[in-house]
Amino acid sequence: MRIAQIAPLYESVPPKLYGGTERVASYLTEELVRRGHDVTLFAAGDSETNATLVSVVDRALRLNPKIQDPGPYHIAMLEHVARRAGDFDILHFHTEFIHFPVVRQFRERTLTTLHGRADLPDQPHFYETFSDTPLAAISNNQRMRMPGWAWTATVHNGLPHNLLPFNATGRDGYLAFLGRISPEKGPDAAIEIAAKAGLPLKLAAKIDVVDRPYWEAKIEPLIRANSQIEYVGEISEMQKAEFLGKARALLFPINWPEPFGLVMIEAFACGTPVIAYRSGSTPEVIDEGLTGFVVDSVEAAVAAIGKLDQLDRMAVRRRFERRFTAEHMADGYERAYRRVLEGRLGLRSVA
Repeated sequence: MRIAQIAPLYESVPPKLYGGTERVASYLTEELVRRGHDVTLFAAGDSETNATLVSVVDRALRLNPKIQDPGPYHIAMLEHVARRAGDFDILHFHTEFIHFPVVRQFRERTLTTLHGRADLPDQPHFYETFSDTPLAAISNNQRMRMPGWAWTATVHNGLPHNLLPFNATGRDGYLAFLGRISPEKGPDAAIEIAAKAGLPLKLAAKIDVVDRPYWEAKIEPLIRANSQIEYVGEISEMQKAEFLGKARALLFPINWPEPFGLVMIEAFACGTPVIAYRSGSTPEVIDEGLTGFVVDSVEAAVAAIGKLDQLDRMAVRRRFERRFTAEHMADGYERAYRRVLEGRLGLRSVA
């Protein structure tokens, strides 16, 4: 199959640091290439791939200080995609909604994975306008929030099975927080949970410009006031294996409808269980009492920490291998591509 993968330009594919969408696009692209598909990746020029790379920028936009407005670069990329649309059997977009007007003439050969939230008040009008453009969800929870959209499939995110090594002990005993410093990700709750549990917490997270006031007013003072809390900054993929693998558990106390939560399965791959708040996809991703615990409060999270010794880290890893590898993800997308090309769109049901 001739497949185009179209990724955002904010980060390289895979990202050097933070970047969930681009990371998933990379894992999927490489697995499809491994399976023998003819894959072209439209992405930033500093991406690394075994596919054919096409780019309109030399490097990812977020880490390029010369870039002020990412919009023109994405529009230019979409023009390149449109000109070459006839070269592909299927075009798979990871660019949320910016490409929809561009692909109207060949939408029956497209699939768009929505990596963001699907519950914002302005979204229904947009997707009703483009109700015949096939969509893929990354969790059933995301999908069920707008049951009338043109959902073709639900495909959970996946990681290469050998990307993150298994750690049998979590020997350093700290709690981990990995992601972004932002109110919806709950770093303040993670700090409170760790403090009440009497355990050290390490936060590895990026701070976007928009979240800098939240960091300065809320999170930085909490860290200064507690010697057991350490902010280690934004980490790379190579650092992630050690950071997650040595942790006793990952804290994921979100307070928004998380569409998936890639960091949870990254922890599972290391054998590290997850304690998460019940929001968005977390009950769908976590196998309760096996790969972690889904809780509703700080107190319940502290109680869950007391039950971590009941979990088998090898069982956590095995469940990752059964549910969340790149192979499973590619299986799901191959089925979705066939549905799109055969015109079998499940518009209202959850698969």
